[in-house]
Amino acid sequence: MTTDTTKRRRAGGREARKAARITMSDAPNPCPPGALGGRYQPLRDDECTQIIDTAMRILAEIGMGEVPERLQTQALAKGARLNHHGRLCFPRELIQEIIAGACKSFTYMGRRPERDIEIGGERVFFGTGGAAVQTLDLTSGRYRPSTLADLVDFARLVDRLDAISWFTRCCVATDLEDIFELDLNTVFALLKGTSKPVGTSFTLAEHVPPIMTMVDEVLAATGAPPFIERPFMKAHISPIISPLRYGEDAVDVTLACIEHGIPINAIIAAQSGATAPATLAGFLAQTTAETLAALALVNLFKPGYPMIFSNWPLVIDLRTGAFCGGGGEISVLNAASAQISNRLGLISGVASSMSDAKAVDAQMGSEKAMSSVAAGLSGANMVYESAGMMGSLLGASFEAFVADNEMLSHVNRMIRGVDVNEDTLGFQAILDAIQGDGHFLGADHTIAAMQRDYYYPPLADRQTPVEWNDAGGPQMWQRAKQKAQEILADRTVPLIDPGLEADLRKRYPLR
Repeated sequence: MTTDTTKRRRAGGREARKAARITMSDAPNPCPPGALGGRYQPLRDDECTQIIDTAMRILAEIGMGEVPERLQTQALAKGARLNHHGRLCFPRELIQEIIAGACKSFTYMGRRPERDIEIGGERVFFGTGGAAVQTLDLTSGRYRPSTLADLVDFARLVDRLDAISWFTRCCVATDLEDIFELDLNTVFALLKGTSKPVGTSFTLAEHVPPIMTMVDEVLAATGAPPFIERPFMKAHISPIISPLRYGEDAVDVTLACIEHGIPINAIIAAQSGATAPATLAGFLAQTTAETLAALALVNLFKPGYPMIFSNWPLVIDLRTGAFCGGGGEISVLNAASAQISNRLGLISGVASSMSDAKAVDAQMGSEKAMSSVAAGLSGANMVYESAGMMGSLLGASFEAFVADNEMLSHVNRMIRGVDVNEDTLGFQAILDAIQGDGHFLGADHTIAAMQRDYYYPPLADRQTPVEWNDAGGPQMWQRAKQKAQEILADRTVPLIDPGLEADLRKRYPLR
């Protein structure tokens, strides 16, 4: 039986509960980046072991070809050997020693400390990547060549999307022909567009010193410490050419980045049935060996240097040879890659959301959702390409970035899982409901869960069909487009002072 006192207490709390609903915008994020993954493991323990053992055997017996002299000399001095084909072989013991001394976690810094993220362990973060040469124009809705202005705007957009933890160049400025100007202007676009951690690439090693001089000039002018003290930009490098060869230019870039304190994302991007075996297990064995060869490159020169172990399995349609960014195979391969990297205790990087769709449509949603969920639940530390990419990585879309940000919030919520403790088990809440009003609506326990455990998507439609009809039947891509336009219209806080930019343009070929 409910007493008068109990009734008064409940009635008196109703206004407070209404206020709690009003202030939902101030509630903690129920799906923050960096949740602990690892719940999805496509490989059994013994299968994971077999793949790692085969990778070790590949490095010890088949070895690496086309090894630059500087690297070969260093490797031989550390215990590697040449086989009778002249290929550089790494004994299992040497690889195990390199793994033991490799970087297991590091702080991926933003331009502002509040945007730092701790990479490693089972923490999962989603970010961008890619080199799209086409952009889905926000006004016309048609694809056109990507420009430097697009890159700045993509960076500005991502700066405001909270589920995307860093911004790596997602498109190529096709309006720049000179490769040094392309590398320089790409980095400057990142500086202009976002204070989040960023990633770029360098075409040649000699591009690194002058670009990093420019970066330090920007930092000094804004009162920030030099880059070496707070390295907020990593380099995306593919030092291995599949199958099992080093790329000399990329090796040189890697060593130049080490000299300048730039964290390295060493990417292996083999293609099934073309540059790696078509069988998923064989594919993973070869690419794990290749990523270990990249790890050896870095650690032979600088043990413990920050490097992301990025084994990105790519799938091709074996009927046509076309790259397939979406589908079940690429989803399970990237999840398995993360599982293997995590078993080795290394910082894992994989890719997701590389939809083959050309529009923000149902195909895009299904392909991106399945791959990002698989990558996130696998416990990959850094999931690249996770937003904005379209057309099998050939295109990038502003609307897709906004829609994907919401999708990734849902994925982060899934990774977070179920919080089980005395309060969330809800025994007292159940008792109060049974002895009181017979439901949980408006209860303090419900309000607390509403603010803590549930994500309320700002774009997804949850109206009734009648309400949706009355509103004109807006679709997801339209709402995402409107949001992107609102964000890009806001130019109130430039990250680089116009006076500083004008001075830099006098001394650097900034376009």
